[in-house]
Amino acid sequence: MYRLTHQEGAARRASFLTPHGAIQTPAFMNVATCGAIKGGVSALDMKDLLHTQVMLCNTYHLHVRPGDELVRDMGGLRAFTGWDGPILTDSGGFQVFSLAKLRNITEEGVTFASHVSGARIFMGSEESMRIQANLGGTIAMAFDECVENPAPYDYAKLACDRTFRWLVRCKEEHERLAPGQLLFGINQGCTYEDLRIGHMQQIRELDLDGYAIGGLAVGEPKEEMYRVIAAVEPYMPPDKPRYLMGVGTPGNILEAVRLGVDLFDCVMPSRNARHGHLNTWEGIINLNNAKYARDPQPIDPACDCPVCQNHSRAYLRHLLKAGETLGLRLCVMHNLYFYNTLMEKIRAALEEGRFGEFHARYAQALDERVSSMNIL
Repeated sequence: MYRLTHQEGAARRASFLTPHGAIQTPAFMNVATCGAIKGGVSALDMKDLLHTQVMLCNTYHLHVRPGDELVRDMGGLRAFTGWDGPILTDSGGFQVFSLAKLRNITEEGVTFASHVSGARIFMGSEESMRIQANLGGTIAMAFDECVENPAPYDYAKLACDRTFRWLVRCKEEHERLAPGQLLFGINQGCTYEDLRIGHMQQIRELDLDGYAIGGLAVGEPKEEMYRVIAAVEPYMPPDKPRYLMGVGTPGNILEAVRLGVDLFDCVMPSRNARHGHLNTWEGIINLNNAKYARDPQPIDPACDCPVCQNHSRAYLRHLLKAGETLGLRLCVMHNLYFYNTLMEKIRAALEEGRFGEFHARYAQALDERVSSMNIL
């Protein structure tokens, strides 16, 4: 059940009740691809230190190893990982897209090669629903075809039509296998507004538990992404959560919240952290720069995360340069804390009727890849 509590323009503050607890939105879902966040961050860290609400796991990767049936036999992802909050499992569709050179798409589904063993894998609507039922997450994503941007209009339309037919099959199989699990559909259509709108009008008729905008943040300019969101949003059910898949920078998130999006996920905070690129309220700093070798300041003086409260930029830079895994862990913890705290501040601003002011103050700085403070 989605309960809207505050709204400012299209931006929404709500509580989304799931079988495994309420999600306060807007929210960022921390990406634990194989059941763990890269960098040594555990489920206990997410729960106790990082203000995490939702863990996102990858259907394809967990199917390849350790195997979705093994996870099922171990009690599902919540028992297997130790994370007791809501879990979203993706459908495998994006992994099919990312393995484009190896795939063969038919009406039945997609055949492609395992990135681990090279073994042939077939995945269609029914297979994706079966795997996600075995994983036992809170929210399952429908199987879709993610098309690169730009793509020819005719192919984008074919993919939209096929994604809708797959969604109908997903819903039927999901209701048979996992009636207590939530199911989200995915809107596709590349950057063509008429395809996006038509596809959203189709999928909303299926009365799903939530709706995602997929196929963005795959190389198109951010202005194109925002244009598509703005075009689709009026056609999304107002009483269901809205999820923008794979996004993004803090500035992207702020803008998408302004346009009416509730849920986000991205590997960016943890991936950037492992390379020494750390979020601050002034933009990203790059700890690889020599000027931080003797810097006694925390990553961000305005941050109250455990890393900033206890460690200096100089120490963290040393750990990264020395190849110490502790450096990866601490940097990832900081970036995830930053993202989750950003969402808390967004929610507070919406509750207090000052989201417009908050957006104006931070959007530009937080969208920068590297802050001006990094220039040597």
